[in-house]
Amino acid sequence: MRKRPKVSATKPPSPVHKIQNLVIRGLLGVVLALPYRTRVRTMGWICAHVIGPAVGWRKRIRKNLALVCPDMPAAEVKRLERAVANNVGRTLIEIYSGAEFKDHVRGTPLAGPGLEPFLAARAGGRPVVLVTAHLGNFDSLRATLFHEGHGLGALYRPMKNAAFNDHYVRALTQIGAPLFPADRKGITGFVRHLADGGIIGILTDVYSMRGADVTFFGQPAPTAVSACDWAVKFDALVIPCYGIRRPDGLNFDIHLEAPIPPGDPVEMTQAINDNLEGWVRRHMDQWFWIHRRWKPERKRAVPTES
Repeated sequence: MRKRPKVSATKPPSPVHKIQNLVIRGLLGVVLALPYRTRVRTMGWICAHVIGPAVGWRKRIRKNLALVCPDMPAAEVKRLERAVANNVGRTLIEIYSGAEFKDHVRGTPLAGPGLEPFLAARAGGRPVVLVTAHLGNFDSLRATLFHEGHGLGALYRPMKNAAFNDHYVRALTQIGAPLFPADRKGITGFVRHLADGGIIGILTDVYSMRGADVTFFGQPAPTAVSACDWAVKFDALVIPCYGIRRPDGLNFDIHLEAPIPPGDPVEMTQAINDNLEGWVRRHMDQWFWIHRRWKPERKRAVPTES
């Protein structure tokens, strides 16, 4: 007798995830009801003074700074504990503001030494890899490029809370599409979009267990070389780019750096890290120091990732 094929069912959300989803959705709903500028400031304050201390962001920030900036004055560390969380809150509610956020950044000029090479590549149908980071608001860059007629494919990491993830992806889609989840099927589509002559945007400032042995802030920071591998394979231009928050906390400067010279993917990845480090040092309060970027206690089994 033939066995019936197993039917995969969607795993129902756990009670904890249900509660998390209700709380987060409720908070976002209240803040989103405020006028745009007020909601951005309010969410920044909430994350700096309520959420950050409650979920351990301040401890993570102190730990990361102690590792890579051990001589930083205590007063500056204290300032960054609040300022970094404030930027996280602002970024989150801006993303969830969707169309309002897009309208707000409309007209933001693209600038920097990478702009002309970028426009030349697009005019010639050459694929482009835009490498960015959790600095300022990375989606200000994406929204601005869409306004300028430069649609790009973006990769996102699905959240463990499925109910909240669905809501999050809908918010990201309002800013622009296509979006690809960071799973096997999604990455295949993401790479195909590049191979077909498109633009992709990818955040490179995350720890990768199988990443290359490169550094960031002078410390080992295993980083995936996938973006550079793809660029070499498809002759794509690689441009570091950032959406830096202005002093008013509401608007942005979009900067495209000079392209990374093609070559060995590991060397290209190190150049990307070095470029980002320079920008982070100039805007310490805008990088997501809440990330576990270095993980010095973790042993890696595989040396490289492609």
